[in-house]
Amino acid sequence: MSDPAAPESGFCRQHVAVRDAGAKEWVLRRSPLPRTSGTDGISSQLVPLGPGRALVEDGGAEPGDARSWFTRDGGRSWRETDRRTAGTTPEIPAGAVLTTGCAAPAGALPDACERERLVVVSPQDGRRRALARVPLLGAHPRPQEQPEPDGSWWVSGTDPLSGRAAVAVSRDGGRSWTAGRLPSPASGPGWYTVVAVGQDAVYAAEMGELAAGEPVKNPMRALHRSLDGGGTWQRMWTTGPTAEPRSLLGVPVPGPGGRVGIGAEPSGYESVDGGRTFVRLGDGSRHTRRTPLGLLRESSSCRYELTADGVRWSEFRLACEGQVP
Repeated sequence: MSDPAAPESGFCRQHVAVRDAGAKEWVLRRSPLPRTSGTDGISSQLVPLGPGRALVEDGGAEPGDARSWFTRDGGRSWRETDRRTAGTTPEIPAGAVLTTGCAAPAGALPDACERERLVVVSPQDGRRRALARVPLLGAHPRPQEQPEPDGSWWVSGTDPLSGRAAVAVSRDGGRSWTAGRLPSPASGPGWYTVVAVGQDAVYAAEMGELAAGEPVKNPMRALHRSLDGGGTWQRMWTTGPTAEPRSLLGVPVPGPGGRVGIGAEPSGYESVDGGRTFVRLGDGSRHTRRTPLGLLRESSSCRYELTADGVRWSEFRLACEGQVP
């Protein structure tokens, strides 16, 4: 229960963790989000858009309640921006984020959106603009927000002819796309597919409900591999009723020489043969995501790890409660 007389126990104050270029430590700076009581819900996200640039978005309960703020000076100042998609852009510029917006009906919340379109969040002003050329992947394409290390952008969805899981890649900043169907074990589409590009292979994890066995969170139906940059795919792992891994937290972690890691529940797994077989790891499950600096995972509270090659991880401590500037 909120207590106006004791804000520290009844209110939630938001901050943004920032590490300036050349700085040795993370610092906490003011967030533009309004102060909320401990009993109020909040749905917000931080969208990095390049050095010193970021967007903070507050989803709101209704379409008209959504708000966003943009900074170009590392969180020292914030300017409110319009969250509506306006105009088009021919490409995805450096530092931008690729996401989706509702194309029909206009202004609908995600659960009520009948058709989505690819949208670019600009690093120049934080505004959203529709991407001019898009791959044909059904009514609900799912883009990966960040480019892979080789500069490629990936979007998953469904093949318009067969209805099966498919992915598309752009190697020219979204100006053109090449789509391909995955050798899925299911006849219908799954939830979505996540892609991770390694030094010598591309991995695509097909997510969706499993046909047999006990239900699991974040179920992974299959793991596919491409040795030619996504031109052709081979299904390496098909999830069964009991064989692990049966789930995936975030994205696969590709390494050299056929190594690939899977953060699953309740433990992590690793393969040295491209995903044909896996062994269980003893360090538990971790969620991994792509960032501009590499693959990022949380090792413990306030401690994170980054890798560029899927083998060597460097740990750092993020600014936490009590570390105010």
